[in-house]
Amino acid sequence: MINIVITGASGFIGQAFLRRFAGHNNLELLGVGRRPRPKSLTGMRYFQLDLADLDTLDFAPDVVIHAAGKAGPWGSRAEYWRDNVLTTEQVIHFCRKRGHPRLIYLSTAAVYYRYQHQLGLTEQHTPGPDFANEYARSKYEGEKRVQAYQGKKTILRPCAVFGVGDNLLFPPLLKAARNKQLPILTSPDMPAQGDIMPVETLCDYLLQAATLPKLRRVYNLSNAEPVEINRFLQEVLERFNLPAPKRQISVKQLMLIARLIEGGYRLLGIKKMPPITRFGVGVFGYSKTLDVRAALADFGPPSCTLSDGLDRFIQYYLEQNQC
Repeated sequence: MINIVITGASGFIGQAFLRRFAGHNNLELLGVGRRPRPKSLTGMRYFQLDLADLDTLDFAPDVVIHAAGKAGPWGSRAEYWRDNVLTTEQVIHFCRKRGHPRLIYLSTAAVYYRYQHQLGLTEQHTPGPDFANEYARSKYEGEKRVQAYQGKKTILRPCAVFGVGDNLLFPPLLKAARNKQLPILTSPDMPAQGDIMPVETLCDYLLQAATLPKLRRVYNLSNAEPVEINRFLQEVLERFNLPAPKRQISVKQLMLIARLIEGGYRLLGIKKMPPITRFGVGVFGYSKTLDVRAALADFGPPSCTLSDGLDRFIQYYLEQNQC
């Protein structure tokens, strides 16, 4: 029996992991989250707990999956530091007091990102010293703390993830398309390419990281199916019977607009995420692909194709929105 604690259990990925492996043979799962127990986790072991209070858990983990934190492209440096760096320190403190269980840190491929095309990024590509935003900076600060942990550990850097419960990737795009506010981004030199993965694939890779006897220090994760972003978005919109965007705008133009909007929001102290962010423009306007040969060698091929993952998400989204 392998005892696993997963933080961020009330969030998108934490919930998906617990749902996917509830009742799995040889696994004892315990989820920890800041919010009350989600309905989807009814009947599962879940504690509403601040990570500063992890020591109160009456549970001896063999593995801790640290998936908690502040995601998304908008927030202050202080918020990201509190939610992504200090929480990681709290999880490491808990692990040290509980006999140094294996620690799996869910980071992000955004630690690599620059506002330019980047193809075939490997784990040997050193992040920083400049970062695309405070989210990426804070996740890498968390990575550095995990690297100093004396127990077994590994860092996972997934690409963009979608699936049941996602609120950050597809829903804003669908809303913009429905309001006819989604442009076609034109990129310099080449059509933008990107990696994307279903949450089912990520969850299965997390379980592999929890159960394999030996791991590398860092893994890039994707579905090993890079897509041409504009073409893929048009296919997604067709599946939702939404109009394809017609207005074209260059990445540089939209980046300037996003910079001005962000500046206005910060000047006025508006905490709500702007309708356009530089990070979002960069992700959809510049190529970002990962070299995932290490993950394929150690974890095997993705368990869920993009097509199957998209089918599941579309069915869920249409049911939730009664379309």
